[in-house]
Amino acid sequence: MTWLFKEEPAHYGYDALERDGRTVWSGVKNPLAQKHLREVKKGDRILYYHTGSEKAIVGDAAAVTDAYPAPGDDSGKAFVVDVVPRRRWPRPVTLAEIKAARAFAQFPLVRMPRLSVMPVGDKELRELEKLAASHPRKE
Repeated sequence: MTWLFKEEPAHYGYDALERDGRTVWSGVKNPLAQKHLREVKKGDRILYYHTGSEKAIVGDAAAVTDAYPAPGDDSGKAFVVDVVPRRRWPRPVTLAEIKAARAFAQFPLVRMPRLSVMPVGDKELRELEKLAASHPRKE
């Protein structure tokens, strides 16, 4: 399964993940994002999306654990997953490019842009990989 995880680069960007080599993905508050996070399994692919001024997918990561209950969460509702970097994309794929392509009309990133954890379908993944391998569009 492939997921898209969103993070503010000033808070914990892909550079930090590469530097650290591993992190616990935590702090997800939205109930739907938490539902998605609970479904993450060891070995799942993660597309790392920078929010804020960048608004772009910048790299690949992977889940190295199944989702598990967040330590210290007495409610039992919060889950976390351990993540490692895999590779930086040849070039970032921007939200503007994604929104401009018909292939992404139903993509959660377009339909529910504030969601921090979301599934990525196989067709969407193939299109994203094509964009990452291509030359950037002139804006």
